[in-house]
Amino acid sequence: MMKKGSFYLFICAWFLFSLPAAQAQLTAPGATGATETEYTTFPETDNIFIFCTENEVTEAGALQAQTSLEGTITFTWEQYNAETGDFEFYFSESTEAQTSAISSLENGGYRVTITQGETEIIHRAWVFSNWISASASVTESNCESFTLTGTFLSSPVIYYDLGTNAEIEVFKDLRVEWKQGETTVASVLTPQFFDPPTSDTEYSLRVYDRFGCETNASVMYESIVTKAKFSVDPQNGEAPLTVAFSNESENGDPGLYEWFFYRSLDDIKREAETTQQPIDSIMIVAYDDNPVYTYENSGTYNVKLVSKKVSEFHTCVDTFYIEDHIVVDTSFVAVPNVFTPNGDGVNDLFVVKFWSMKNIKISIFNRWGKRIHFWESSDVRGFEDTYTATVWDGRLGGGRFASPGVYYYIIEGRGRDDKSRKAHGFFHLFRGKD
Repeated sequence: MMKKGSFYLFICAWFLFSLPAAQAQLTAPGATGATETEYTTFPETDNIFIFCTENEVTEAGALQAQTSLEGTITFTWEQYNAETGDFEFYFSESTEAQTSAISSLENGGYRVTITQGETEIIHRAWVFSNWISASASVTESNCESFTLTGTFLSSPVIYYDLGTNAEIEVFKDLRVEWKQGETTVASVLTPQFFDPPTSDTEYSLRVYDRFGCETNASVMYESIVTKAKFSVDPQNGEAPLTVAFSNESENGDPGLYEWFFYRSLDDIKREAETTQQPIDSIMIVAYDDNPVYTYENSGTYNVKLVSKKVSEFHTCVDTFYIEDHIVVDTSFVAVPNVFTPNGDGVNDLFVVKFWSMKNIKISIFNRWGKRIHFWESSDVRGFEDTYTATVWDGRLGGGRFASPGVYYYIIEGRGRDDKSRKAHGFFHLFRGKD
């Protein structure tokens, strides 16, 4: 019972609670957190001091009483007995000093009575050693995902209602977070991650509460996945074009790479126009780690890399297609050597096929060197690299039929590689029907 003045409570360095006209105070040196009691029947409120400790350490609390009274002062300390529901003698001292301290305290409630003459001041407080322990593990790992699993134990913080001796547990607000380096990646105890990393990666689990107490555990994820990737040099040019493929895959097993070289898109399209059957689009399959391939013909080509990672229980596979096709540009002109404009519907037109040309000019001469026909186009188009055009129907000016015989051609143009192209030769014109 307090006979003179009033008092206030605070936690040294961290927590300070005060009442006016103070003559004494009770502190908890080293406490990391504090809260107040929520008695249901007892009319007063006491402080609860929390001390963060290592695993299962239960005697870390400390209290210090200090007064402004002078003279011989008696400090009588008592400890709460949950079995009897009362405070029992713990320690006492009479001193000229104005402070008294107790340490290495077990979890529980404590009361100090400060007496000087007829003045008596009473303070109460609860102290608890608060620890958390945790473990971390990888509980499932496959080619698509892996799961981190955390477990933890935490000491309960339980005090007693001084009116009824009923247990009251303090809400600690325990929380968890998983980190990869400095980045928080999850805030649940058992997260599942998709798209696993291709390198061994350490993850740390942090468990903490509202009193500043925490613990950490870590686990190493051992990668079993791979990510396929490659680059090419060069990616376009004239045939024959030799291309070097640089394997940039992550965590793949050497010797297990598969390269699929596809046929030209032009060839695939032309074949698809003439059949309803599935088309074999693969040209070759290579198993080198870094292959080199020479494209002999013009076209637009795709390449696929399959990377594999073999572990004890899984074989993980990843696939990568080149983003932009390999373009092989061969500027070329195919001219027939026989032409039969006889009206039978077969080879009646002089048809020329172009590869990778931007523009073209064709002059046709008779055997005496006179130009009898001229054809040109500045807008050569076709599927990727080819274009077919009817250059001559076998008629001269005025609609007259050209005589059978040998004719000569000169071709000039510019390829898609922006190089000038020239070609010349001869062909036969026949008019008779078989």
